[in-house]
Amino acid sequence: MSSTLFMLYSTFLISISGLIIQRTHLLSALLCLEAMMLAMFLMLALWTKQMENMTHIPIPMFMLTFSACEASTGLSLMVATTRTHSTDYLKNLNLLKC
Repeated sequence: MSSTLFMLYSTFLISISGLIIQRTHLLSALLCLEAMMLAMFLMLALWTKQMENMTHIPIPMFMLTFSACEASTGLSLMVATTRTHSTDYLKNLNLLKC
């Protein structure tokens, strides 16, 4: 395994472990999800470079577009929940409380 792939795999695993361990604030969870998406984008970009096929080129761009939409939706939800609940703790965000 090359050092680049090892770094990408370790980045993905560190972001998963950060998501599992640091579940107190919504912002830290969103940052871990964004790190996971960026690691997956880099893996897909390297995969399309290794395949040397022109049909696989748009896949990383779709992934990057999806990541940007996910980040904007997550930040808007964080702002909305902070305004309504006056905190961004994940423990306080229960869907059963209206």
